[in-house]
Amino acid sequence: MQEYLIIKLQGAMQSWGGHTFEDYRPSHIFPTRSAVVGLLGACLGIDRSDIQSRADLNASFEFIVRADRRKLKTEHFGRIEEKPLRMQKLTDYHTVLDARKVDGSPRSDAIISYREYLCDAEFTLALGFRDDAVYIMERVKSAIQKPHYTPVLGRRSCPIHRPLFEKIVPAENIQQALDQIEPKQGTLYSEQKIAGSSPMQIRDVPIQDPVRQFATRTIYILGDEHVL
Repeated sequence: MQEYLIIKLQGAMQSWGGHTFEDYRPSHIFPTRSAVVGLLGACLGIDRSDIQSRADLNASFEFIVRADRRKLKTEHFGRIEEKPLRMQKLTDYHTVLDARKVDGSPRSDAIISYREYLCDAEFTLALGFRDDAVYIMERVKSAIQKPHYTPVLGRRSCPIHRPLFEKIVPAENIQQALDQIEPKQGTLYSEQKIAGSSPMQIRDVPIQDPVRQFATRTIYILGDEHVL
């Protein structure tokens, strides 16, 4: 039986960037691998220019995400009613000077940029650490409890609303670890195949290069609420 690190991501807004150019900055509807590596790296104090440490961290763990299904309680004529609280997307408008071109060089003019955020979203993550991990569970646990840099939910404008650390749980596998954590329901996004799940290709695996590049991986989705 293995131990798994449980992390909660809760905040008014979150943004988990997908493949983008400067004029449109979309958000995936769940935390990506590159985002989780960046979040943990900030807590550990890894500099963005430290390519080897980022690579070591990325290779240290596997993880599964659950978009938690929640209900909003309201009182209606003296009766308590529960309604599903669904994730929503918000698009923010910016003008940006010195934006990057596709080749990474800066533009000389200002551009209009649209950026997506998730509202009313909460996620639970279970992380399992590999036997040969450079960054072991206890080191990561200590870092998220006392982070070096301020952790955010994808962007600096998205602060966390509660501590990241939830608990460490023993389980036979990573899905069983997640099943122990409330609310125990929601949509799963897994790196491992789950019975009844649907595969999806996502480009979010950091390539360890000074220029931000990403490789594609397959994830497996179990649930019917992942489409907004």
